[in-house]
Amino acid sequence: MKIKYSNPKSKFWIIILSTLLITSCESFLEVDLPQSQLSNVSVYENYETATTALTSIYGNLRDQGMFNEGAGIGLTGALANYTDEMVAYDESSTKIYVNFYNNTLLPSNTFVSGFWNSAYNQIYAANAVIEGAEASTVLTAEQKRQLQGEALFIRAMLHFNLSNLFGDVPYVTQTDYKVNRLMARTEIKAVYDLVIADLKSAIAMLPVNYISTNKVRPNQLTAKALLSRVYLYQGSWTEAESTSSSIIGQSGVYTFEDELNNLFLIGSKETIWQLRAATSDRNTWEGELFILPVGPPSLTALNASLVETFSNTDLRKSKWIKAVSSGNSTWYYPFKYKERLFTTASKEYLVLFRLTEQYMIRAEARAQLDNLQGAKDDLNKIRRRAALDNTSANSKTELLDAILQEKRWEFFAELGHRFFDLKRTGKLDLNLSGVKQGWNTTDRLFPIPEKELNTNPNLRPQNPGY
Repeated sequence: MKIKYSNPKSKFWIIILSTLLITSCESFLEVDLPQSQLSNVSVYENYETATTALTSIYGNLRDQGMFNEGAGIGLTGALANYTDEMVAYDESSTKIYVNFYNNTLLPSNTFVSGFWNSAYNQIYAANAVIEGAEASTVLTAEQKRQLQGEALFIRAMLHFNLSNLFGDVPYVTQTDYKVNRLMARTEIKAVYDLVIADLKSAIAMLPVNYISTNKVRPNQLTAKALLSRVYLYQGSWTEAESTSSSIIGQSGVYTFEDELNNLFLIGSKETIWQLRAATSDRNTWEGELFILPVGPPSLTALNASLVETFSNTDLRKSKWIKAVSSGNSTWYYPFKYKERLFTTASKEYLVLFRLTEQYMIRAEARAQLDNLQGAKDDLNKIRRRAALDNTSANSKTELLDAILQEKRWEFFAELGHRFFDLKRTGKLDLNLSGVKQGWNTTDRLFPIPEKELNTNPNLRPQNPGY
């Protein structure tokens, strides 16, 4: 979005905000954040600077924490190595993926603490927007709804991911650091309830239509896409089925892509929400990091055992997986994102929600509700695009297993779907014990960062196994 400066003060605050929001705090517990310019009432004196306060969070999501595979480590690489999708090769001092691959995480792991701290800093920023917009006497009611709706969606998404990684976590809804720094953990069931409440509020505030090009600002349907996922994880099958159906039914907004190579392009008809690249000539960190120009890999590559599970006729194998060789050795890498380096203009953004997931959510919810034919219809739509025959599953159990397997093929190396699916279905140990070196039942949760426990005794006890 190009912002026009209505006055010099606007330009000043935009520069200040941009600087603040790309700076990562060491710990959200330690900084007197309310004294920063982010909470200054002047930021919300006009829509331009208020919008910058909000949209800068998206840049932070892309460049720091859970969704960043560049200057650190993101959910995709971490959880693909943590489960059975990728293999770590990094032997440098940083060992970016090795501790995830070997399942040897410690409370002192800097990447784990990075997930925690970046998420809570981004939650703080979202809360500052919510409070600042509410207190503004200048913004219109419509402007307030837009800003607060997006901020509520961000807050819900981050807490949802935090709870799926760490279990019980603090649910932070304000900017008073004196309260935040001593908050106790909220039970995961209550976290889910709070996430759902935030998403319902966001849905009521956000428009159905996108207010930005290329779907880089969330709309009402984006919040619904996350809500359907939360319902699925919660086991609320009726709600998951109806919510996913409400998105699938928006044929004027989203269309099922028949060509697999189009799914991750900027203009994909299936994209529900994506994060814009940092500059107009960049693409994704995923493409830059995972595409292997030569072998052997310096950081990570696909697990050959995963590649072998694909049928040779599966188009996802030929279009989304590539190989490099050196001597007698061959390594495979994800090729969903196809641009490794800069292009004249960006071709790919990081896709966080896509229509295919809604079909998979609805298929699973329908199977759980004993609508087996409806579940098959959704599953087969995805299989046929991959040039596979219709599923041979007949019973409810067979169909649920087939859906889980199909998700493994469809969402491999994509934002931790495999880990979260195995975890919520109680199949982590079944699939990883004896397969992954160092896997323990307690590895279903990450450790609470050591520094956070030392600073805030209300976060104790540490998660089991650490």
